[in-house]
Amino acid sequence: MRSAFGTTFDVPLGYLNTASVGVPPTPAADAVADAVRRWTVGADGPGAADEHATTARGAFGRLVGVPPERVAMGASASQLVALVAAGLPADASVLVARGEFTSLTFPFAARGLRVTEVDLDGIVAEAGAHDLVAVSVVQSADGRVVDLEGLRATGVPVLLDASQAVGWLPLDLGWADWVVAVGYKFLLSPRGCAWLACSPSALERTVPVAANWHAGEDPWNTVYGLPLRLAPDARRFDLSPVWLSQFGAAVSLPYLASLDLAAVRDHTAGLADALLSALGQAPRGSAIVSLDLPAAADRLAAAGVRSSIRAGRVRLAFHLYNTAEDVDQVLRALD
Repeated sequence: MRSAFGTTFDVPLGYLNTASVGVPPTPAADAVADAVRRWTVGADGPGAADEHATTARGAFGRLVGVPPERVAMGASASQLVALVAAGLPADASVLVARGEFTSLTFPFAARGLRVTEVDLDGIVAEAGAHDLVAVSVVQSADGRVVDLEGLRATGVPVLLDASQAVGWLPLDLGWADWVVAVGYKFLLSPRGCAWLACSPSALERTVPVAANWHAGEDPWNTVYGLPLRLAPDARRFDLSPVWLSQFGAAVSLPYLASLDLAAVRDHTAGLADALLSALGQAPRGSAIVSLDLPAAADRLAAAGVRSSIRAGRVRLAFHLYNTAEDVDQVLRALD
């Protein structure tokens, strides 16, 4: 058991795979376990998760700088991105980073829109020739961080995927048209929860193609019959909550939103940069690092280090619960 940033985590030494699966704080894991116990005896009704979904929605808004009435709740990034894609004209042109995570790009390509890939460093320069820029704040494959201020200055509509950023990187993204993120990585929540923050104008340009009863103006009074009566705010894009996910998210997200995220960034990126420096590489200022070293994956696995292979390289990700001991374990494995 590790203690970090005011809570505890049952995470083993060498766990550097948060970019794939985040380990929950103990109170969040307990909340989900208790929800499972109540489920097994039929103690919860269908509305038991409603207040928890509201809590998680508000905390996500605080983490990205958007009020809760402009935050929609879903189950995955691609499902929420599809709402954005549905609202674009058939001849729209979308600019994405080369090698971008496909949950962000496939919804646009599947709709038959013109999708152009450029190197991440060229996103800002090329933005003006397109109707939308869809890009991750932090690249999944290698941890590179997009030029947010440069992107903002272009004035081009922007969809940001913050899945590999929110939870460790301080963010104030109220200027972006849309911000999407999943809960199971750096937000330390169960899989099955995701959120989409919208600007006021983006609310009108997003299409509720998956509207269900929970997107109604009064969900428990819109479960049967027409006419269509959706919520006036971002809730009209909601899916009905994945119950167990929301029980965990309602603990993890408020906890993260209560932290000094500048300190979290300094901790996580500091550990990553310490590893890079020890390997003779330049610091990158990201919690995610990508290494191209001979047999690194096998050597790390043999030493008990949990990592991922992405784009043919070893990916390591640091979060709240990691320490210099994890860095040392990697260095011993690669020595």
